[in-house]
Amino acid sequence: MAVEAAIARLAPMVGTATACRAVGHPRSSWYRHHRRSPAPPRPPRPAPRLQPRALSAAERQQVLEVLHAERFWDTAPASVYAALLDEGVYLASISTMYRLLRQQGETGDRRRHATHPARVKPELVATAPRQCWSWDITKLAGPAKWTWYYLYVILDIFSRYVVGWMVAASEATTLAERLLADTIAAQQVEPGTLTVHADRGTSMTAKPVAMLLSDLGVTKSHSRPHVPDDNPYSESQFKTLKHHPTFPDRFGSIQDARTFCQGFFGWYNLEHYHSGIGLLTPADVHFGRAEQVILARRAVLGDAYAAHPERFVGKSPQPPRLPQAVWINRPIDPTEAPQHFPG
Repeated sequence: MAVEAAIARLAPMVGTATACRAVGHPRSSWYRHHRRSPAPPRPPRPAPRLQPRALSAAERQQVLEVLHAERFWDTAPASVYAALLDEGVYLASISTMYRLLRQQGETGDRRRHATHPARVKPELVATAPRQCWSWDITKLAGPAKWTWYYLYVILDIFSRYVVGWMVAASEATTLAERLLADTIAAQQVEPGTLTVHADRGTSMTAKPVAMLLSDLGVTKSHSRPHVPDDNPYSESQFKTLKHHPTFPDRFGSIQDARTFCQGFFGWYNLEHYHSGIGLLTPADVHFGRAEQVILARRAVLGDAYAAHPERFVGKSPQPPRLPQAVWINRPIDPTEAPQHFPG
């Protein structure tokens, strides 16, 4: 027993193998005896240290009450953060809002995600509105099985502004041609300044559409075959549409679908805080109001920093910035670290 006690005293300092060698005791015998012995009680864990920048219990409750308010029931924390900033209010960072909701078990995706392998894709860039548009068609379920309506949407990839849309009873080249012509005219696009990107659906690759774009001085671009991720901005916009809390399983009629889309695209363009454009609305970016909104948000954050500088690390917080360039498949420079541009 004296040998066992000596090993027990030495093992924490020099290790079990060295202690056994030092006292001339087989290590295997020690392990057999040690496994039979009851495990020593673990020391109690120290209480978590209170972070000096942490919100108080009352402030955490205030943030949760705002997130649970009826106006924000179906709104992402990032959009709540942006909306409050525009109202001159700062309660907490986006990550803090997510952390508080996660503690309540109130975070998570509604639907499963589809993933696709990375492929070589077309390379397009926009540094301002009306330089590159993305368009696509999606189906909307009608009142009966196998009944569909077709939603055509044209999206400006820089501002994410929906510049044109249409709900039709069928997918037809003539309808796509008319929508494109009307939208280009309404947006007053100058010849030679716009690229229109689409996938390889029959309406997108039809000769009348190609001839129309050529006559209007618009460059056309297409995704690679069988690669839907080549049109990421339209796919992302359709996801926002179909994941919206008010999106129904089926539409009662084509007029019902048009009425819904009228309200949705009004919200999307004028009220939706888009994470890909610095939590600004598409209309703010499309019509040149972005800088004004960012300056106002910076002032709100400056006041928040002045009131509680201990809650921010190193410097005053800054509002999200508007990207200077938006790419569809930015070319990779081998001398640079990989960069990611949200869709």
